[in-house]
Amino acid sequence: MAMSSPSSSSCRNDDPFKPLFLAVDKFFKRRPELESVCVEAKQREKGKIEMHSPLFYVACTVGGMLSCGLSHMAITPLDLVKCNMQIDPVKYNNIMSGFVILLREQGFNSFFKGWVPTLVGYSAQGACKFGLYEFFKKLYSDTVKHGHQSVIYLAASASAEMFADVMLCPLEAIKIRVQTQPGFAMGLCDGLPKFIKSDGALGLYKGLVPLWGRQIPYTMMKFASFEAIVEAIYKHVVPKPKDQCSKPVQLAISFAGGYLAGILCGVVSHPADNLFSFLNSRNGATIQDAVRNLGFWGLFTRGLPLRIIMIGTLTGAQWTLYDAFKVSVGLPTTGGVPAAIGYPIEHEEQN
Repeated sequence: MAMSSPSSSSCRNDDPFKPLFLAVDKFFKRRPELESVCVEAKQREKGKIEMHSPLFYVACTVGGMLSCGLSHMAITPLDLVKCNMQIDPVKYNNIMSGFVILLREQGFNSFFKGWVPTLVGYSAQGACKFGLYEFFKKLYSDTVKHGHQSVIYLAASASAEMFADVMLCPLEAIKIRVQTQPGFAMGLCDGLPKFIKSDGALGLYKGLVPLWGRQIPYTMMKFASFEAIVEAIYKHVVPKPKDQCSKPVQLAISFAGGYLAGILCGVVSHPADNLFSFLNSRNGATIQDAVRNLGFWGLFTRGLPLRIIMIGTLTGAQWTLYDAFKVSVGLPTTGGVPAAIGYPIEHEEQN
């Protein structure tokens, strides 16, 4: 008996291309729906800055400029008293007496001496510091694929601060001379030519090494500890993930993390801050002169309580202003997501 040929239906069931045909058919049936999802996604993303794009680094640079420049300018009176306590501790032996003496001898307006070089110098420094930190953080995380996050934070912040201090050093030198030598100058415009005349153009950078000694450890502590503290707050204190927290709550966490990081920064960088203030307050002063005058213990303790208060408040304000600016342009706040350095934070928060 002849074998019967397979039915057409069995041929269709055994067709190996059938799943492909069904998938293509399903795609075209759902195409309008998929197109509408894509349009909605594009509309949602419209106006947002892509992470690690050139515009992202521009935004971080502007945010850093505003946060550092404005915050340092706001605490000019505290900085003025702190510098005078470091230079002449016998006369300015505590915070309150420092304010009283300056008010009595130089008047209320003296509390704002040096605000222009402060604003200009720290705006330039903040622009380099925050913009380059984000750049180096991405660069190092891509280069060292399996590197520890803390090491990447430390290396990125140190690299950024080296360049930032080159911008800050001359203006900081003028600011200190204006604040600690009565009658030297009123501010930047008349202080700059007087400083160059007395110390030469290279004198503007004679404090660069002590400034690096102050600012690089400060910035390494500032960024690495901030990232760690904020991550710990989201992990152990806040009862819900970062992406479920409102923007005001996220900014409050940025301030708390910044304030705590600032306390650590102030302690670590204080000896170099004393050296830098001494060198720029006197013509021809050397590091040996500073150590001999201040004493080894004085390097670590003179003006430290005021500096802790000042730097804690300053650093908390800086991170709040910086993250507020980022939020205003559609970027996420800094920190709080463990693996956020290698790819966009928005992607991580959605998963």
